[in-house]
Amino acid sequence: MTLPYGIFSTSDSDKRVGVRLDHQILDLEMVGRLGFFDDMAVDPAVFKKPVLNEFMALGKPVCGAVRHRLIELLTHPEKPLDTFAELVLIPAEHATLHLPIRVGDYTDFYASEEHASNVGRMFRPQGDPLLPNWKHLPVAYHGRASSIVVSGTPIKRPNGQTLGPDQQPVFGPSNALDFELELGIVIGKSSRLGEPVSIHEAESYVFGIVLFNDWSARDIQRWEYQPLGPFLGKNFASSVSPWVVPLEALEPFRTDGPKQEPTPLPYLQPAGRSYFDIEMEAVLQTPDYPTEVILSRTNTRYLYWSVGQLIAHHTVNGCNLNVGDLLATGTISGPSPHSYGSLLELSWNGTRPLSLPDGSSRTFLQDGDMVILRGWAGNRQIDLGEVSGHIIR
Repeated sequence: MTLPYGIFSTSDSDKRVGVRLDHQILDLEMVGRLGFFDDMAVDPAVFKKPVLNEFMALGKPVCGAVRHRLIELLTHPEKPLDTFAELVLIPAEHATLHLPIRVGDYTDFYASEEHASNVGRMFRPQGDPLLPNWKHLPVAYHGRASSIVVSGTPIKRPNGQTLGPDQQPVFGPSNALDFELELGIVIGKSSRLGEPVSIHEAESYVFGIVLFNDWSARDIQRWEYQPLGPFLGKNFASSVSPWVVPLEALEPFRTDGPKQEPTPLPYLQPAGRSYFDIEMEAVLQTPDYPTEVILSRTNTRYLYWSVGQLIAHHTVNGCNLNVGDLLATGTISGPSPHSYGSLLELSWNGTRPLSLPDGSSRTFLQDGDMVILRGWAGNRQIDLGEVSGHIIR
């Protein structure tokens, strides 16, 4: 069972913690007040919060026990929750979903070899697609937490400086707005400043995962990013899915990762199967053709750096993690063109327009376009839901 956690409200209730059950939401505060968590010393008030942070901070043993209790209640032959269905179950269509966590800090990685290589081929055609450091460490930058929004929030086309036709800077709206198909890692345990997190302990700091779209203004980014990296081209908005899938739900879908050559330094050498087999897709809806057009299908097994390696490197210098921090994988691209996780790659920096069924084409996103990212594992046994956003002026 997926049993993802999120924050919802209704017309007659404040924000609170719920678990998605297909087309219904299980109100965990009410489940607790009915006594189903009494023997676990879990105060139901922790579920009457506007974010998941306080629940996550209870620790994996407690959060895991709550998850197992919910599985017991939902699979027990006597269906003990059925008696209280009107109290504990909320039709999903009657609920408003909210940003599930209070994001303290946000780091975006560059963990897909295919994506990094494609970008290198585009912008350094005469050189090595990968820079010398790429296969030795997970490259990343620190992003802006304040502009992370929940799925469904409109995305305003950003303004900024770009390089004009005469190679002089001009100011105006981005003409190369892009999506990035990513996975987000929600940190559920704090570490101490000055104490690295070992790769063997790294996953114990992960509460769960979300789908993540790090919207990018490629023309603004291209002009500004040297020498310090992304800034206005990235920090205007990032979208997350409203449901956080506990890491434990993905245990059956562990898989082997790529062979890493050269062998990473000892602190980055993985232990066991530390990758996950998660299918992902990006679809486009346009104002003139509302039927979904599949832009990309990829898989998290194409990541070069694992979740554990991202955390181990992030903290090896003593940087501390806090409950609610969000780490993103960076764009996840596969080896074939239909598995590229951004329009930058799909249109090869605008030189290969994508033809749409209505006869129009796209190189980058236009006003009114909507991008929806989805993810699942197995035969949709685990559903990560979706994250969407439409472009407005």
